[in-house]
Amino acid sequence: MTSYASMALVDLLDAFASNEPVPGGGSAAALAGAVGASLLIMVAGLPKTLTGSPEEVADLDEASARLRPLRDTLTSLIERDSTAYSAVLEAMRLPRASDADKRARRDAIDAAMHGATEVPMDTMRCCQQALRGAVIVAQNGNPAAATDTGTAIELLLAGLRGAGMNVDVNTRSVSDAAFAERVGAERAQLAADAEADARGARERLARPTAR
Repeated sequence: MTSYASMALVDLLDAFASNEPVPGGGSAAALAGAVGASLLIMVAGLPKTLTGSPEEVADLDEASARLRPLRDTLTSLIERDSTAYSAVLEAMRLPRASDADKRARRDAIDAAMHGATEVPMDTMRCCQQALRGAVIVAQNGNPAAATDTGTAIELLLAGLRGAGMNVDVNTRSVSDAAFAERVGAERAQLAADAEADARGARERLARPTAR
């Protein structure tokens, strides 16, 4: 089977449009984040910066170097999210004929739900870190590409929020209360940090000459 990352764009969109259970919202969230990070890398690599100073070039180069692995991880998460959800479906299909079967099925579902929760958490982590990079790109990037940076911010926020919805749904199905509490706390912090960075980046885009 061809990986989502290797598909032609139209084929990937058809996969999302199909009535198959995967790819779904979690994979779409990772895709949105990957596109957002890609736009930031593009703006960071433009030959013209805000004022053309060497400091701006250095800051943008550093931001780009940090964004590339995030983009690569988000790309891999398109596939990983579908794999994680498929594992949940497989666990739910396990037999329930005996008490032993029911216990084994319950344990398998719980383990699969842990995995299905960690994947969108990784998507949130990557999107939040990329939004931190967006602040640098918005501060130093070419003002002519402000709409590209702005679009990147919105895509990264959409990816983070979509992944967060998947985290919320999955943690409600996890029996490990400590795990659910830890994930919930980190999820809330990631969302707060991301919103703050998005706000800061937008402010810099609105005042491109302010230093």
